[in-house]
Amino acid sequence: MAVADPVTVGVLSLHTSKETKAILNAVEALGHDTEWLRSENTSISVTDGSVVLEPEVDIIANRMLLSNTEQPAEELGLANTFAQLMPMLNEPSAVLTAIHKLSTATTLAANDVRTPDVTLALNSDQLNAARSRYGEEAVYKTAIGTHGGGTWKVGADDPINAKVGNRYAFLQELIDRDDDRHFDARVYVVDGEIISAMYRYAPDNDWRTNVALGGSVEDATDDLPEEARDMARRAADATNLDYAGVDLVEGDEGWFVLEVNPTAGFKGLYQATQISPAPYIAKLAIEGAGGEVDDGRVQELSKVLDDSQPIAQPVQTGQTETEPAVIGYTEEVVLSGTSGSKSVLAKSDTGATRTSIDTGLAADIGAGPIKSITRIRSGSSKTAKSRPVVDVVVGVGGNQHTVTASVEDRNHMDYPVLLGRDILENYRVDVGRRTDQDARDTPEEEE
Repeated sequence: MAVADPVTVGVLSLHTSKETKAILNAVEALGHDTEWLRSENTSISVTDGSVVLEPEVDIIANRMLLSNTEQPAEELGLANTFAQLMPMLNEPSAVLTAIHKLSTATTLAANDVRTPDVTLALNSDQLNAARSRYGEEAVYKTAIGTHGGGTWKVGADDPINAKVGNRYAFLQELIDRDDDRHFDARVYVVDGEIISAMYRYAPDNDWRTNVALGGSVEDATDDLPEEARDMARRAADATNLDYAGVDLVEGDEGWFVLEVNPTAGFKGLYQATQISPAPYIAKLAIEGAGGEVDDGRVQELSKVLDDSQPIAQPVQTGQTETEPAVIGYTEEVVLSGTSGSKSVLAKSDTGATRTSIDTGLAADIGAGPIKSITRIRSGSSKTAKSRPVVDVVVGVGGNQHTVTASVEDRNHMDYPVLLGRDILENYRVDVGRRTDQDARDTPEEEE
């Protein structure tokens, strides 16, 4: 549909995701123009006091995935630069509040939105001293995390650290109902209105409900109690987010807000509700830039999650993309859990789906407690073995990866850690490089 005076909506997203593509396609379907602001096509210049952003846009929808970034301040600063030049949805200050879970909790508490009790301390002694306030079981989380990574249940006697890897961690009250399968609610809010909602149920042998971890979903758009609906709206308003996925959990005393996610995914939500938030975000951006939108068309478009390649996807230039870092057949890695970190040798195995760590090592660093079981088939074996899995942070060459690793007795093996594709997909493996190779095995240079 042609529009008399189309506006140009830019989506700031350095990663490629279903959500970014859906928003761009919705803007185009509503008759307006788009630009995908990413590394291939975006620059900013200050010349003689004038600031120019290329490509030119009228408004920006911020979709920077900061929780997956090793240095979130770098990209947050980039978004902040853009926000000083033109209107932006999900401004950097609001995103900063939302991606840091302690900042979210304090903001919600200050605005009378109920959250579980939390404690973050800058040293481990203070954090352990607070442990007794949280009962037999507590939730222990990294302050910045994603896809359920960096989240543990800890018992009353489990030692914990102020930091896991390079990120601060905190204690949170466990909100649960003993007689029910563990579930929570994800409510998607755009411009103060609830677009859709779903219940998320934990998979068997786990307590986390994230779809990325295998949780199941159910439509809650019309079923969600008004108390929860009101709480979701107030949470998005308190954090000043234009669009957000608000996670809530019901306890014996009512509903609590767990997190407010500025880049919440659409996949599970659409699977459960058959409603895509993308056209509503597109509408908010278009109208924010002074454009016009047909509300009936927005509702029609929301019935499909269009994540096909958008018109605005930048053309690949002739430049070679940055080569992935190289990792050897064996590497020294740093493993971090709830109670400490340890440097060990690891072997790379591109045939393994999941990273595996030794049982004793898992106990030493506090990788657990174990709450999940996975079935693994190794080598030529025709039968699968059941192995417990735990969250662990693996540091490789200055990068940190939160993965769900399997635990097994590796005492009879040469290396206490096996790196699987969940980590190796980020690297190029050089099988000829070994960290533990003896110097005398290195070939001499030919004269």
